[in-house]
Amino acid sequence: MTATAAHSVTLPVGVVVIREDSDHPWQDHSWRPYGVIVGAPTCTGWKELRRGEGWIQYHAATLLLELHRKETEGYRENLMTDRPSIYVVMSENDDEDAQMPFEVDLVTASAFEAQDYCDSGEEIVEAIDMPEQVVGWIGAFIDEHHVEEKFKKRKRDKLKIEEHKFGQEPIFELRERMARAKRDD
Repeated sequence: MTATAAHSVTLPVGVVVIREDSDHPWQDHSWRPYGVIVGAPTCTGWKELRRGEGWIQYHAATLLLELHRKETEGYRENLMTDRPSIYVVMSENDDEDAQMPFEVDLVTASAFEAQDYCDSGEEIVEAIDMPEQVVGWIGAFIDEHHVEEKFKKRKRDKLKIEEHKFGQEPIFELRERMARAKRDD
């Protein structure tokens, strides 16, 4: 657990990815994030951890779980759920010579940030159970940095109907002018 800047902290987290055999007619196996190892050492290349019938677990990467003071609302929402999670984002490896077909891109405790990656549909985003020690670490960070912001309702801009926007005549004025021209003919 290190402070990288005045208002953020990091924690190294190892990402465990599992390859499981599948009964799917077009796919003989599947890959998904499976768990995390808090304080894991740096990982160069995927390392096999365990193996069983029809599955293999790998330590795929060690990334920094980074908390920013301006994002405490997202962390707080995560901790208030029944299942606090660390979100793992993986993408397909474009390198044909790569050892494994996926790369681990990100670990985050913010459901809001994870949702942004879900929107594209190009990455695999999985929620992994958050270890208790990480729950406590994030809770302490929230206690220190969270500032409740009052809800501010946006007000609409007052629209001046007679004002021409973008250099065009408003449609209702154009229709009225055309109707007058028809009557005058």
